[in-house]
Amino acid sequence: MPKKIKKILIIEDDVPIASALNNKLAFSGYKTSVASDGQMGLEMALTVKPDLILLDIIMPKMDGITMLEKLQKNKEGKEIPVIILTNLSDAEMVRKAQDNGVHDFLIKSDWRLEDVVKKIQEKIG
Repeated sequence: MPKKIKKILIIEDDVPIASALNNKLAFSGYKTSVASDGQMGLEMALTVKPDLILLDIIMPKMDGITMLEKLQKNKEGKEIPVIILTNLSDAEMVRKAQDNGVHDFLIKSDWRLEDVVKKIQEKIG
């Protein structure tokens, strides 16, 4: 039986970063979807049902923490692993993210694309 292709939802409003993540993950064998704001990300998370979400915090329409809180209120949504990938290293944001079930909190400037892919592979294969 062939191995199931894992789905990653990238919720990122910075087009160059979203594009780089999308390309790297697709090249690494994942099926990717991209949302450019928190509202679109929440809707896609509940319809696409990804195996993992990469989530930025500062975004238009709905920020990442609000989106995460709404996702956690959904029975299926709360089962999706989330990795925060942001430029914020604010302790309060880290705590809020962890309170909402985030698996990892990565600061964009500290991580290369290869490292992000390794983190995803550790979580979902």
